[in-house]
Amino acid sequence: MRKKNIILLCLITFLQGMVFYAAVATLYRQAAGLTVFQITAIEGISVALAMALEVPWGYLADRIGYRRTLIICNLLFFVTKLIFWKAHSFAGFLTERILLAVVISGLSGVDSGLLYLSAPPEYSQRDIGWYQAAGEAGVLLSGLMYTLLLSGRYRTAALWTAVTYALAAVLTFFLAEVRPEAERRRKRRLIPLIRGHFRVPGMAALVLCGALFFEITHCVTVWFGQLQYIRCGMGDRAVGAAFVVVSASALCGPFSAPLTRRLGPLRMGRVLLAAAAVIMGSLALTSSAVLSVLLIVLTAALTALFGPLAGKLENDLITVPDRATALSLNAMLRDSLIILIDLGLGRAADISLSLTLGLCCIGCILALLAFVLYCRMQ
Repeated sequence: MRKKNIILLCLITFLQGMVFYAAVATLYRQAAGLTVFQITAIEGISVALAMALEVPWGYLADRIGYRRTLIICNLLFFVTKLIFWKAHSFAGFLTERILLAVVISGLSGVDSGLLYLSAPPEYSQRDIGWYQAAGEAGVLLSGLMYTLLLSGRYRTAALWTAVTYALAAVLTFFLAEVRPEAERRRKRRLIPLIRGHFRVPGMAALVLCGALFFEITHCVTVWFGQLQYIRCGMGDRAVGAAFVVVSASALCGPFSAPLTRRLGPLRMGRVLLAAAAVIMGSLALTSSAVLSVLLIVLTAALTALFGPLAGKLENDLITVPDRATALSLNAMLRDSLIILIDLGLGRAADISLSLTLGLCCIGCILALLAFVLYCRMQ
């Protein structure tokens, strides 16, 4: 039963990774008449709402069960894709993002909690690695299919995305609940739960480390990497090829558990974070196109390797019974830090790309120091 949960969760995240319009999401909205300001305003509203709903959704999920929460959220996820497919105005796209904020905050912590509880703890890193790789595989496959079969057909791409999300919603009904009903019925006050959660030694340091590392590597692989390619004189075709290679390198999550067994979790974390700092510093200094692509490919690979390890360590630290609430608290703290990180890096990018990448190097060093602090507190 529990093994079935892991297989189903991997299939669900694979299908939900298949967003066929992802490469042209901004162009899609502009073709419908939205301005860039309207697009960013909608995103801001969505992020703020998702943060506000994080903890209430986590608390509710611990009461009604993780399976039921996933069913509700994945059905709503499918509805958001239908709205996106039919949206032709600011109100339509705003409605889609508001509903999406409800979904994202509901799924936050519940999927990883269900995955963690569906197998013995010693297998959790392996399972998280396969889960993340399945999502990346969906992203990569949908990008290739859009390029080969759906290029320029925005609405058709949105329709096929809705189809894959419908399949994911159907698969959710076959999941098994892992949280006993007796635990769900037990009422707990939220404030003491929050205090107890963040009193766990190393929890705040691990969350800080994850916020710095994952947001910096995300910005570099998605946004700043493209600017680096252009600075190195790469053309559109070369940039597209680099995107495919970088996406493929993000599939190495399943190798995280074997490497961790060889090095040990604490040494593995330190090695990955130190390597990320070196890569960011090298990117700030190089003007070579080949070296830039190689470094960004390595960045994506490091992210895929550190993700399962960080997920296991975070789940292992949770001592309160309400796991979804605890993970939502971590997500809310992490998102608050990410907003500050994005504002700082975005402002720096307006001044100089080399300066931005230098700050990314410093951010990775701070992430390493936070991880060292976590290690000492253990």
